[in-house]
Amino acid sequence: MRAARAVILPMNESRPSRHRLPARRGASAKSKPTPPLHWREALAPLLADANYQSLDAKALARKLHVPPAFTAFLAAEEKTGRVMQVRQGLYVLPKRLGFCVGHLQMNERGFGFLVSTDPAQPDFYIAGEDTATAFHGDLVLARIKGQTGRQRDNRQRGEVVKVLQRKRRQLVGTLRKTPMFYYVLPDETRIPHDISVPEPAGTPPLGQKVVVELKDWPDRRKPPEGVITEVLGAPDAPGVDLLSIIRKYDLPTSFPEKVEQEAADISAFIAPAEMARREDFRQIFTLTIDPDDAKDFDDALSYRVRPNGDFEIFVHIADVSHYVQTGSALDLEARLRGNSVYLVDRVIPMLPEKLSNGICSLQPHVDRLVKTAIVTLDRRGEIKAFRFAAGIIHSARRFTYKEAFAQLRKPPATPLARQLHELNGMAQVLRRRRFAQGALDLDFPEVKVRVNELGIPTHLEKTENDISHQLIEEFMLLANEVVALELKRRGRPGLYRIHENPDPGRLLEFRAQAKSMGFPCGDLTQRGEIQKLLNRVRGQPGESVVKIGLLKSLKRAMYSPKPLGHYGLSKLNYTHFTSPIRRYSDLVVHRVLFGNKGDAGLSYDALSQLALHLSNTERSAAEAEQESVKLKKLEYFDRQAHATKRTSFQALIQEVRSSGLLVQLPEFVIQGLVPLSGLQGDLFVFNPQRLELQGQRTKITLRAGLALQVEVDRVDLARHQVDFRATKQSLLKLLSSVRV
Repeated sequence: MRAARAVILPMNESRPSRHRLPARRGASAKSKPTPPLHWREALAPLLADANYQSLDAKALARKLHVPPAFTAFLAAEEKTGRVMQVRQGLYVLPKRLGFCVGHLQMNERGFGFLVSTDPAQPDFYIAGEDTATAFHGDLVLARIKGQTGRQRDNRQRGEVVKVLQRKRRQLVGTLRKTPMFYYVLPDETRIPHDISVPEPAGTPPLGQKVVVELKDWPDRRKPPEGVITEVLGAPDAPGVDLLSIIRKYDLPTSFPEKVEQEAADISAFIAPAEMARREDFRQIFTLTIDPDDAKDFDDALSYRVRPNGDFEIFVHIADVSHYVQTGSALDLEARLRGNSVYLVDRVIPMLPEKLSNGICSLQPHVDRLVKTAIVTLDRRGEIKAFRFAAGIIHSARRFTYKEAFAQLRKPPATPLARQLHELNGMAQVLRRRRFAQGALDLDFPEVKVRVNELGIPTHLEKTENDISHQLIEEFMLLANEVVALELKRRGRPGLYRIHENPDPGRLLEFRAQAKSMGFPCGDLTQRGEIQKLLNRVRGQPGESVVKIGLLKSLKRAMYSPKPLGHYGLSKLNYTHFTSPIRRYSDLVVHRVLFGNKGDAGLSYDALSQLALHLSNTERSAAEAEQESVKLKKLEYFDRQAHATKRTSFQALIQEVRSSGLLVQLPEFVIQGLVPLSGLQGDLFVFNPQRLELQGQRTKITLRAGLALQVEVDRVDLARHQVDFRATKQSLLKLLSSVRV
């Protein structure tokens, strides 16, 4: 049974009382009590005022003309870190006393960073001994202590003083035993603490995967404690690995009965009256392009060339909002999930299959309801006009990316091929225009792990971002941009997809890394210099290493009710509109864009809460997806480690450490360690100033960016780690280059 989770409801779904509160003593007879919806809006500027003197809950309530229930509101605000209570029950803003609120992002090496909830605040370094009782991902209150003192790192250092909210109340790990007690070793390598558990009843499932529910952990001097709630099975039993990930991220495995019933009651029949009120696009040739294993088709494309040569593109998006009504069981469950999750061998959908793979999916040869963005472009890709329509389409052809790419690689020989080439021609115009305006090329190849019916990985398949992918990508970006423009023009509250400017200190660290790899670069706080660097490394052996380093130095994209722009795409206006089957944010945007003026959506405060919730569910989904892929990659390499004939792989040095080399296999997009013991034939000494390893006898110097041939040495599936060893031939090749 899935544990109940809190549903984030819009704050304006319950009407405030019509009755006025009596005027308080000392207040003007004309003054009105501040309604609950605006308590936060009233409280924030008061606490931020330079002349504010600390007040307790009762005094704040009198000041803001609010009822005693305001005390409970303050307690809730304290749990989010928006306010903090000091001595004698007085309330202040944390930052006024040198505190910061954020999520703790731990590193596998024991330290972490505090990612502030305030986008204007930089990240703070948190040493391992300063994490108190916080786990990876927790929302915490931290005290700022000064500079880190770490080489090449000028960030502020923080110390966790209080855990405000746990990211997870349960963990997955392996049950083990000492002579004195039982404990669970967490699968999450960023949690360095063993969880003490009571002796299980019956035969203890030692060595098996278990789910443990965490108890409160008030004192770091004692180990964290928990209770085993589920035994998943032996780590090598079929399906246990992915089931562990599902439990770790608290992913749902089924829909509540009421949600399934609502979905079952929805008819696929489109009433004539519904058709009549929509714009009919069925006479325009329409196609879809998706992965070969896709089941849910969110988007479809049509186009026309105007007599004056203008290009009119129709971006059709599944009209999920027609079927999923606000406040319904379907809607609340979709909001709770936030998005679909794509694991290696399964999809955990946001909507039941009848909708996600059926009625809403833009399958070929059937009528489907859509919301359409119609954009008129000149031949230079400049937007001349755009509008939006509720429509109906009849897709004539479904392409896979492979099929579309095959058509685009050769001259068009059929009317269908000419359609694809015409679409691709405009997509490439838009792509060149986007990069000319400052967008960053951060595309990565994707590696899909193919598994058999037992979940055993059989082969790894690399997918490049070729022109068939770019064709779809550019028109989706275009639709998202014009929708954001329209939301701003109308002044409606909505959700935007934002990517804020990076912290200059992080860019400075990345610049040092790039230079150590032999790639000269200028001031990377200037977008043009980042573009130059990306152009310089394109096609070079160190391209993926540089791009990964750059991504780590940038902030994470997220949702916000404020249109703050998108740094990576270099767009002032951007939202998510094109995937409402799998992203709740897009469903919200559909409702806002096509709703009546009096039904513009949620309040700003409710949208802020929803944006945070959806950013968190997206992050959890991404981590679960990446972990499932990595786990199956490791299983694949574990088979390589036990193979009779060893296979060597090309690796690139990403980072040089005192313990060895952190390397990446570009072909498979996986990281691993070459420990010092894996560098045979010489004694290598670490140079911390130059971040290099140097052979004492051979004088071979190993630095970031160099290529090596490696073999799999061993794989630790429990800790999600792979160790490689450099081949003798690879080291001999480096030795010969030194002698030359």
